[in-house]
Amino acid sequence: MIKKLHLCFLIAGACISLNALAQDAVSYQSPPKEIADLLLAKPTPGVSIDGKAEWILFSERNSYPSVEELAMPEYRIAGLRLNPNNYSPSRQTYINNFSLKNIKTDKTFPVTGLPTPLYAGSISWNPSENKIAFTNTTQKGVDLYIMDLATKKATKVNKAFLNVVLGSGLTWLNDNTIIYRTATKPASAAPAKPLMPKGPTIQQNLGKAAPSATYQDLIKSPFDEQLFEFYGTSQLVKNTGGVETPIGKPAIYGSVSLSPDKTYMMIETIRKPFSYLVSAGGFPSTVTITDLTGKTIKVLAELPSSEGTPSGYDNLQNVPRGFDWRDDEPATIVWAKPLDSGLIKKNVPFHDAVYALSAPFTGSEKELFKTVTRYRGVQWGDANLALIMEGLRSKQTSKVSRYNPTTGAIEELYSRNQTDAYGNPGSPVTTKNKYGRQVIHTVDNGTKLLMYNTVGSSEKGDLPFLAKFDLSTKKNEIIWRSTEGTFEYISDVIDPEKLVLLTRKESQKLVPNYYIKNLVLRIADRSVTNFTNPYPSLEGITKEKISYKRADGVDLTGDLYLPKGYNKDKDGPLPTLIWAYPREFNSAADAAQIRGSKDKFTTISWASPIFWVTRGYAVLDNAEMPIVAKDAKKPNDTFVDQLQLNAEAAINKLADLGVGDRKRMAVGGHSYGAFMTANLLAHTNLFAAGIARSGAYNRTLTPFGFQNEERTYWQAPQLYYEMSPFSYADKIKTPILLIHGDSDDNPGTFPINSERLFNAIKGAGGTTRFVFLPYEAHSYRGKENLLHMLWEQDQWLEKYVKNKK
Repeated sequence: MIKKLHLCFLIAGACISLNALAQDAVSYQSPPKEIADLLLAKPTPGVSIDGKAEWILFSERNSYPSVEELAMPEYRIAGLRLNPNNYSPSRQTYINNFSLKNIKTDKTFPVTGLPTPLYAGSISWNPSENKIAFTNTTQKGVDLYIMDLATKKATKVNKAFLNVVLGSGLTWLNDNTIIYRTATKPASAAPAKPLMPKGPTIQQNLGKAAPSATYQDLIKSPFDEQLFEFYGTSQLVKNTGGVETPIGKPAIYGSVSLSPDKTYMMIETIRKPFSYLVSAGGFPSTVTITDLTGKTIKVLAELPSSEGTPSGYDNLQNVPRGFDWRDDEPATIVWAKPLDSGLIKKNVPFHDAVYALSAPFTGSEKELFKTVTRYRGVQWGDANLALIMEGLRSKQTSKVSRYNPTTGAIEELYSRNQTDAYGNPGSPVTTKNKYGRQVIHTVDNGTKLLMYNTVGSSEKGDLPFLAKFDLSTKKNEIIWRSTEGTFEYISDVIDPEKLVLLTRKESQKLVPNYYIKNLVLRIADRSVTNFTNPYPSLEGITKEKISYKRADGVDLTGDLYLPKGYNKDKDGPLPTLIWAYPREFNSAADAAQIRGSKDKFTTISWASPIFWVTRGYAVLDNAEMPIVAKDAKKPNDTFVDQLQLNAEAAINKLADLGVGDRKRMAVGGHSYGAFMTANLLAHTNLFAAGIARSGAYNRTLTPFGFQNEERTYWQAPQLYYEMSPFSYADKIKTPILLIHGDSDDNPGTFPINSERLFNAIKGAGGTTRFVFLPYEAHSYRGKENLLHMLWEQDQWLEKYVKNKK
């Protein structure tokens, strides 16, 4: 057992504990009861429904693990975090109970045979959907269980422990046989770290460019290489009735996928040399076609390390990529190659070509088509219909074209800016073909696609819809849309011909639940779940989608929450918390679009600012902070100026409404929202306080680009300087609370960002507090850490905002 943990906090200036020490040794604290109760409310179960809408699998989870669980042994290598005792990732959210419900009889059944305690994951239905596989993680290893719907019983079927370090990889071969990876040696046989290394760790580069994102948890030594090889190596097996049969030889399997006719496997194996610059997904690899015994049929590619990828979001290596099976044929592999040597700025008519090779894989590859921009994938239908996706991240564009695999004919169906939420026609509805693969389903004699959009952004807010897309006229006809006053989206299309849908519906007062809807018969919706409100203390608060303009005319929105029983005429303006996350746009019109819905049921997560509506604050969540390209410049060229315009507009709107006290405004955010917060406090005096969690504050530490900025530091050094709040730390005089997980795993947001910004503000005489949460990654999980984080935020807001003098 681990002894009770304590946090060390570094503080400067005035501090919450009212002492003047540079360090404040504080044991874990809990926030006020109204906040703690919301955080610890039991989550609504997860829902998995079979294709015929006959059975529902409910998956229950605890709210949050303890910090003691986060403190279990962990290795951080090759971009992975793994438990050295059981061949599994060290940071997972587990299921702790299952139950089954028969939709026709409306009866719910417990599942027997479950291990105790249950730490389940990786749910996978078999082809006939009468069995469900799942993994269970113990301190010693990972087991495989099969749940039988007929008996409502789960049975352990593996002999050897599974190796899920590089993914669970559960693949059903048929209704009774499942393929997975197993450990080849006991975890106790892992290499021991020598006290005396063989020598120093040395890296070199001989003139070849290797720009890279700032990944964390990379290989750092020869010993790390040994550990990755040990834990990454697994044996592929197939299990029938509890009998495990090896497939091929042990290897470091990056991925394994079965051909539609289940005759072949496409396997990617990772090989040496392992990189010290990129994570395991970028290591050299070999892509191979094998039979079901593991015998090599065809080596498709020997791929190099991704270290050589040129910088720039649409640039890539001059090698094959995107290997995948064609869903509408028995065994055909499809992949892409660049026609521009991987450099998007090359002036060529087509930038990518897509090729295919069919079983028995003895012939030559066949070119299928070319794309004008970057190829992003194909959604297959049948011999006469497929959809080609392509686009450019740098220009925020996307295009979908109709492709006839038989004739080779290609016709553009639609293109749009990816930030144009109103113009999104949705995604095609799919059904299973004879191979059990999901393929595009057409209606009205093959002339139209059924398209569903689970967001459905519109001028009235998000209203999900179902539409028919005419392949001839290229028009989208909406045949059903969520009713105003509710937010209802399609979870599944049970019968695309009879238009029987499974939907999830909610409103401000209606708890989210699942329903069966029949658009043809138009009978009353049938409820299939009856979840109750996990947050009764939020009943009575008000939520409103407010709209306002910033000084340059760009329209903005935000979700305004006000306390229960609040009356602005009686109670006056409130202390206010504005929470946001900036986004880049090439179009002012797209930036002005309304996003979100006022009609969603109010749910709350650990990261939410909504807790403080129970403490008497007005809360503006999802406050739009668009950064828009202007005058042929890049969006970030005026980043700070636009942040100020956004913040001023929000403050003015809240003050004009009479609900926000202009002198008692706080701003906060997580990750890029923390970066935003620090910049606002460095360049304006608009706020009384700020909360910045797990941010990056010195952009020179991410020199090859960040967020949607693809220019490197050496291409735009002044931009990197001006966008870094660290450059202006001496100007940050508004009290700022910095919070960071000491095990942050997100590229770019290394904990040193908060450490150095705190030291800089402290050195310049600012008011700041730095909370370092033990064992937390970029997203926080530990119950004690979360309760303490909320206490810190509440104390900060009470001192510097609500009770500001």
